[in-house]
Amino acid sequence: MIRGYAMKIVSLNAWGGQVWDALAPWVSKVQPDVLCLQEVTRAPVSSPEWLRYVDPYRNLAQRADLFGDVSALLPDHQTYFAPATRGVLSNDAGDAVSSEHGLGMWVRRDLAVTRMAQDFVHGTFRPDGWGPEPVPRTMQAARIVDPDTWAHVCVGHFHGLRDPSGKGDTPARDRQTEAAIALFQRVRAGEGAAVLAGDFNLLPDSAAFARFKAVGLYDLIAHHGVTDTRTALYEKPQRFADYMLVSDGLLSASFDVPAQPVVSDHRPLILRF
Repeated sequence: MIRGYAMKIVSLNAWGGQVWDALAPWVSKVQPDVLCLQEVTRAPVSSPEWLRYVDPYRNLAQRADLFGDVSALLPDHQTYFAPATRGVLSNDAGDAVSSEHGLGMWVRRDLAVTRMAQDFVHGTFRPDGWGPEPVPRTMQAARIVDPDTWAHVCVGHFHGLRDPSGKGDTPARDRQTEAAIALFQRVRAGEGAAVLAGDFNLLPDSAAFARFKAVGLYDLIAHHGVTDTRTALYEKPQRFADYMLVSDGLLSASFDVPAQPVVSDHRPLILRF
């Protein structure tokens, strides 16, 4: 047992590290066994600490290498990055700097990652800029074994399609759900404990959750009556974005969606079991 429980799994849309002064100490303090972050930047070239992303909808400060920043805070973790896009951000002088955007997963080093897969749930890698919405979306899934107990869990996460028209069901989102289920089931390879999380960009009544339930993945947000997965930094009234689905044996596990500290415009999802 580690710190009184077997596993702590954390998922968060990290917002490109915009709230880095709060995010950095939080990552160190939360001590995740498995950390899943969405909206992660990686610097493929030498870069300053901060860059800026601008499109018709957003003007955001971004850590140039959030993947490297978080990895430095978790030196005892295995690290995995899944790029969805590569484009350019701008430094303070307005110069273009190459940047990648995608997902990151960190797994405690003493745990064995016996299967690891990452693939696209929408589109394919876009190497020549961010381009029009919806941008490509990736997913990561890992089968993790504790060598001391032989206990295992499959952990996956993805960042769902962003659609400027809203978060309702669409054919593209239906296909995304099927792609996510297929990848996750392939890595899970059986009936062991399972956790699938992320910023799904879905509403709670989405048809996706019936499909997930059909394959044995149950929504903890609905199960616990959570009505807000955003922080005070998010000003729009629609408060749902992030979800954590688990196999039925984990429905009674400790689950938290803390509003404080504010480490993003999304709240973290924290599962202990």
